[in-house]
Amino acid sequence: MIVSFATFAAFAAVALAMVLTPGPNMAYLVSRTICQGRAAGLVSLGGVGLGFVIYVLLAGLGITALLLAVPYAYDALRLAGVAYLGWMAWNALRPGGASPFQVRKLPADSHRRLFSMGLLTSLLNPKVAALYLSLLPQFIDPANGSILGQTVLLGMTQIAISLTVNALIVLTAGAVSTFLAGRPFWLLVQRWLMGTVLAGLALRMALDTGRR
Repeated sequence: MIVSFATFAAFAAVALAMVLTPGPNMAYLVSRTICQGRAAGLVSLGGVGLGFVIYVLLAGLGITALLLAVPYAYDALRLAGVAYLGWMAWNALRPGGASPFQVRKLPADSHRRLFSMGLLTSLLNPKVAALYLSLLPQFIDPANGSILGQTVLLGMTQIAISLTVNALIVLTAGAVSTFLAGRPFWLLVQRWLMGTVLAGLALRMALDTGRR
């Protein structure tokens, strides 16, 4: 087995927590869906998904070379991931955080532009970059075989989780936005829940010092 079940489950939990945490991708998909409809949101999601695939391929090659060539590269990436998760947790928990379900007005675009903008949003999303370049390496163990194979397997897992969750968000964006518009309490609950999960993941990663 390339990746143990425990490692796979832990990474899936991280991927789920990340996709449920508001970021550029979610904000764009929600706004595009509310302004132009579900079809536009799903086309945009296709571009976001392609961005994920590009990150998987780049991360697979880059992480393989880095972990094999540079001593303590794993620890450097782990600490970078801890810092970014901590920053995301603070942004979720600090007063005045905004919700991605707050509607922004966007002009109608063609399907080609929707796909391109989804791709660009994904490639420029620091949350996605941190996931692949700082967080994913902690779940890779050279003793389990091909680093590239482990990276691709975990990357495809993240893509499947992210596309599934984001598709559900696109399909329900209008109803969720309407529900939350007059219920600030639920926005606060969502922010605190995600902030707590992210802080817990950061602590777990910070304490994971046993592997090289």
